[in-house]
Amino acid sequence: MTIETELLILWAALIIYVLAGSLAIVTTLFRQRAEDLFQGLLWAGLVAHSIAIGYRWIRLDHGPFLTMFEILSSNIWSITLFFALVYWRFPPIRPTAAFLVPIQFMMMAWLLLASPGASVFPPTYDTVWLYVHVSFGKIFMGALVVAVALAGAILCRQARWARGVFDQLPNNESLIELAFRFMALGLIFQSLMLVAGAVWAQDAWGRYWDWDPLETWSFIAWLFMALALHTKVTWKIPPKVACTLVLIVFIISFLTFFGVPFISMSPHQGAV
Repeated sequence: MTIETELLILWAALIIYVLAGSLAIVTTLFRQRAEDLFQGLLWAGLVAHSIAIGYRWIRLDHGPFLTMFEILSSNIWSITLFFALVYWRFPPIRPTAAFLVPIQFMMMAWLLLASPGASVFPPTYDTVWLYVHVSFGKIFMGALVVAVALAGAILCRQARWARGVFDQLPNNESLIELAFRFMALGLIFQSLMLVAGAVWAQDAWGRYWDWDPLETWSFIAWLFMALALHTKVTWKIPPKVACTLVLIVFIISFLTFFGVPFISMSPHQGAV
């Protein structure tokens, strides 16, 4: 097994994702329907990506949990899988795929800039709690990205250039309600992720919580998400404000989970 083979398979997956994403954007803008083709490409990309991740897992004897390359790759896979399931389950909101694609493209471009080199698996990561913690986090991020796609559709729908493009979507009130349902799902799994992380931390470092940078910012992201949901339930806020809250939560969460671990000197770097 070689890294060249792994990267070749990964490249194939990314190319399929690009084709699927480009199709989603073009068909949405020109009000065409190619849902079956989009779904087929999405699932084909996921199969190829799964093979690439599995190949790396076998080659290195550990999962994609450590380096930026591994974390980006596994999150592109999990977010795409989550959205593919939502796309299949909720046909009325399928045009929102055009708003998820830019996030996917950004992460893919970042992945190509990251080093695919091997990493050393720390002893503290050899626990079932790693898989529990990471799995909850991926569901949280997947739900949040779907909420962002819905918010993007609501905001763009009001722009002059987009008039008529998103007419097939449900009304704004229904979209906002659905976006915040996904936010609520995200909050549940973010809470479970923090609890699982605390149990893991006790196992690994002898403490449940230490306010290191990632723990602190994870809690801040949790507070912002809880505040956004509380605001939506308590007050009748206009669509633009609701969508802005979703975007703020996403930005904070994205920077927390893809930035803080790689600029701090905390144990979360995986160096212990």
